[in-house]
Amino acid sequence: MSDDPEEGMLSWDESVFRDERVFELGYLPETFKHRDSQMESLGYALRPAVRGSQPLNVVVRGPPGTGKTTAIQKLFDEVGAQTRTVRTIRVNCQVNATRYSVFSRLFEGTFDYEPPSSGISFKKLFGQIAEKLVEQDRILVVALDDVNYLFYENEASDTLYSLLRAHEEYPGAKIGVVVVSSDPTLEPIEELDSRVQSVFRPEDVYFPVYDEPEIVDILMERVERGFHDGVVDRPVLERVAELTAESGDLRVGIDLLRRAGLNAEMRASRVVEREDVEEAYETSKYVHLSRSLSGLEANERALLEIVARNDGDQAGDVYEAFHEETDLGYTRYSELVNKLDQLGLIDAEYADVEGRGRSRSLSLAYEKDAVLDRLE
Repeated sequence: MSDDPEEGMLSWDESVFRDERVFELGYLPETFKHRDSQMESLGYALRPAVRGSQPLNVVVRGPPGTGKTTAIQKLFDEVGAQTRTVRTIRVNCQVNATRYSVFSRLFEGTFDYEPPSSGISFKKLFGQIAEKLVEQDRILVVALDDVNYLFYENEASDTLYSLLRAHEEYPGAKIGVVVVSSDPTLEPIEELDSRVQSVFRPEDVYFPVYDEPEIVDILMERVERGFHDGVVDRPVLERVAELTAESGDLRVGIDLLRRAGLNAEMRASRVVEREDVEEAYETSKYVHLSRSLSGLEANERALLEIVARNDGDQAGDVYEAFHEETDLGYTRYSELVNKLDQLGLIDAEYADVEGRGRSRSLSLAYEKDAVLDRLE
């Protein structure tokens, strides 16, 4: 290395990045590593659809950041390249957490325009989708991504019942369902109504957490595509992989590489140092928190902020502050507490309280400042 410090410095119009888009969380990699068995199982389930028959239904399970959404996108792209008779639609249930909003997305995917914002009943909405499928002799494969959000809102059973029973009301309608859950504590089949369980016999595909060597392998490809040569050396990459493995979420590593690269640029350096990684990790480790917060509605965000400011208080005391701010009743409050608990944003634990019997105490599952900063 040269003794001249200027040689290691970026000029004002240079970048350490070859293609910064490679580090966006929505980026679809050209190669999809260490998920061959999962892709084979998913392909097996959808193969009948390519041949014009009813596909098998699937439950895809695994913690966040284990490749489930990427697998669905890859698979749907492959199906689309093979045949025009299968229409594939992925619905983000974090954003569309009711049966009506799910079917609004299915309508949009079927007709290539959004349904009217008001004045159309669910029955009519559903009927138009099913009739279009029959008319075009097309098979619909629906991926309910982050289906756990439908469960949190008690909408999962009704949504799946409508999809799975479509052929009874609309003969000739063929719909396959891929249910994708990122909540390790959720058992989708057990949580469904008996009327849905009787017709929902899905294949089960599990996505485990990536181990550290797999993380190194995956992130190495991102480094090669996203950075110029020599920007990230092996020891730095291995430190990123180590931190990623601790989190259990590959998205942490992807975001960490991008932020570490930006930190290097701030120093006008041509290389990413370990210090850039350590500094960036203080933000990147909250990728899952930021994503969870982005899907919250106003009252849910208000409750989480109140819990943050009353960390560890009893549920009744938190309710008084929540009611004063929102004017909502205790029933809705209890539902919101349960949802935030299921999302892993708070811990709602029962304990014996003198003079009150059994009561729940509410506390944050993350550092207070990390939550409040991201709620602003």
